[in-house]
Amino acid sequence: TSVNLWPGVADAVSIPLIAAGGIVDGRGIAAALALGAEGVQLGTRFALTEESSASRAYKEAAVGAGEADARLYLRSYMPTRSLVGEYVRNAIDAEANGASREDLAELRGAGRARRGIFEGDRDGGEMEIGQAAGRVDRILPAAEAMKQLVEEYRRADASLPTRKQGGNN
Repeated sequence: TSVNLWPGVADAVSIPLIAAGGIVDGRGIAAALALGAEGVQLGTRFALTEESSASRAYKEAAVGAGEADARLYLRSYMPTRSLVGEYVRNAIDAEANGASREDLAELRGAGRARRGIFEGDRDGGEMEIGQAAGRVDRILPAAEAMKQLVEEYRRADASLPTRKQGGNN
C-alpha cells in the first residue's frame, strides 16, 4: 500500500508531500502526517458524500462493499481498482488468459468510468474505488464528513504517546 512509501518519499523530496491512498478517516490523516506528509487527499470519503457528482447507485454499491468487493485489474495495461461487476470480471479473465495490451484497450473502451460512477452501471461500467473500499459505511453531507474527520484526527493525535526529549519512552 502507499502508506509504506510515504516516509521514503518525504525524505527524498524537498516539496510538500501530499499523501493519498487508503485514507478515509482521521486516524489515516494522523498516520500520514506522522509519516512525513504535509497534507492528504481523500478520494473515496468525499466521492461518497451527498454532494458528490457520483450516481446514487455507485455510492450505495461502494458503501455496501467490503474490501474483497474491489479488485485491482488491468495491471498490464492501466491498473485500476474497481468494484467487481460483469465488465471487470471479463477484463480480469481476459488478462489472466494472456490478452494483449491492444485487446485490453479495446475491452476497456471509452467511457467505462462514466458508465460506472456517474450512471451507476455496475456490470457495464467501471466503479473505481480506492484502497479503502468497505471502510466508508455511510453517505454523509460533506460538512458532516469533514467534521467527523477533524474529530477523529484530534482523537487519534491525542492518543499518541508523547516522547520526552532525551528519554527512551
